[in-house]
Amino acid sequence: MHATPDTTEQLQPGGQAASGTSVTPLLVAAAIGGAVALALGTYGRVHTPTGQGIVTFGFPAVLPMKAWLGTGAAALALAQLISALWMWGRLPGVGPAPAGVAAAHRWLGTAAFVLTLPIAYHCLWSLGFQQSTTRVLAHSLLGCLFYGAFTTKMLVLHSHHVPKATLPVLGGTLVALLTGIWFTSSLWFFTNVGFPGV
Repeated sequence: MHATPDTTEQLQPGGQAASGTSVTPLLVAAAIGGAVALALGTYGRVHTPTGQGIVTFGFPAVLPMKAWLGTGAAALALAQLISALWMWGRLPGVGPAPAGVAAAHRWLGTAAFVLTLPIAYHCLWSLGFQQSTTRVLAHSLLGCLFYGAFTTKMLVLHSHHVPKATLPVLGGTLVALLTGIWFTSSLWFFTNVGFPGV
């Protein structure tokens, strides 16, 4: 991620940012991200859930696997948020970020995303898009929105034509969505089922 300490930028009339950048690439990326989220939700609704798991990575069942991998992804996302705040000079009580923080930031994000993949696969293939309760519906929606927002961020990650605030806003959105996913799944599981696999 290429970030600068100054992440604020005011838009001018006509959709132009103060530096001459445009919101058009961001809108295009957001439309593609929205299409990804919609496609995932649609697939989850029309696909007949199998109720089976492919791999549990040594956990006793699919749900514990999802709960623990989700917890790992959420923890890595929070660590990435902290590293981002440090890079942008927004972390109180610490000095400028050393050069290695940027690389750590990228790897934290990559690891968090990789941990979400088996979770998403099992959610879509084994469980589908469900809405049996408010919590389950919220979880399904947040999961689809997460991958839509991730797609949007990846499409504009190296663009110099979007407002400077784009990456911080999208990054914060991803952390918020992943935190919401964790609250509606892993936390619920640990609270109501326990800690299998420990």
